[in-house]
Amino acid sequence: MERDRNHIVAVPADTGGMEAFHRPAGFELADRADAGHRVAAALADSRGPATVTPTTVVLGLCRGGVPVAAVAAADLDLPVGAVATRKLGVPGHPEVAFGALAACAGRRARTTDPVLVDRLLGSGIPGSRLDQVVAAETTALNRQESLFLRTSGPVAGRPVVLCDDGIATGATMLAAIDAVRAAGADRVVITAPVASPDALDRLRAAADAVVVLHAPADFHAVGAYYREFPQCTDAEVLACLGSGRESGR
Repeated sequence: MERDRNHIVAVPADTGGMEAFHRPAGFELADRADAGHRVAAALADSRGPATVTPTTVVLGLCRGGVPVAAVAAADLDLPVGAVATRKLGVPGHPEVAFGALAACAGRRARTTDPVLVDRLLGSGIPGSRLDQVVAAETTALNRQESLFLRTSGPVAGRPVVLCDDGIATGATMLAAIDAVRAAGADRVVITAPVASPDALDRLRAAADAVVVLHAPADFHAVGAYYREFPQCTDAEVLACLGSGRESGR
C-alpha cells in the first residue's frame, strides 16, 4: 500500500509580538513546554498514518527536541525517549548543514546533501576538511548516545513519533528518520511546532506522516518563533528523560 506522505495538520496560530529575534507576527510559542503541549494536541487530533496508538513511542531529537517530546508524551500518556543527532556543518559556516548523523536503539544513520557537497568541493574545500567535520561530530554523537540513550527501550515494531523544537533544513530529522527505520520502527511520524516549507518538502518523502503547527513561507530561524529559547543543557535532557515513561514500556 502506498504511504500517505502528505499528512500535515495545521493548527491555528496565536498572535504574537516582535521581540529580540525579530519575531514574525502571527505565531508565537512561549517556550519548549508550550510547544510540547501544542504538539500533543495536534497529534491527539490526527488521523490516518499520524494516528497515535497505545504502542506509540515519542522520541525527541537531542537536545532541543527532548523537552518538547517529554511534555507531548506526558500529555498523551506515552513513553518518551531520545534520538542522538548531530548536524554536519559547513566549515566556516557551521549553521549550514551538508548532512547529519543520528543514532537510535543501537542503529546509526548518516545523511548528506550531495549537491551541496559537490559545490563545497568545487569551491576549494578539500574532502579531508569535510571528513574532519564528520569525525568530530561522530565523537559528539558517541557522547550523546552514551549519555542520553542508555535507558532507551526498543522501537522495533512500534509506531514512532520523532519530535523536534523546530525544523529549519530538515537534515537532522532526515538522519533521525533513517536511524529509527533501521531500528525497526513500524511507522514514523515527524512533528514540530514550526518548520520551513523547504524542509517539509524534503521530509514528506521520508516520513509516513508530518504533523506541523506552522510552516510560514517567510520562515525565520527556529528561535524567532519562541519568546524563550535558551540553549538546552545535558542536565535538562536527562531530567526530561528521567521524568517520563521509559520507551521500553
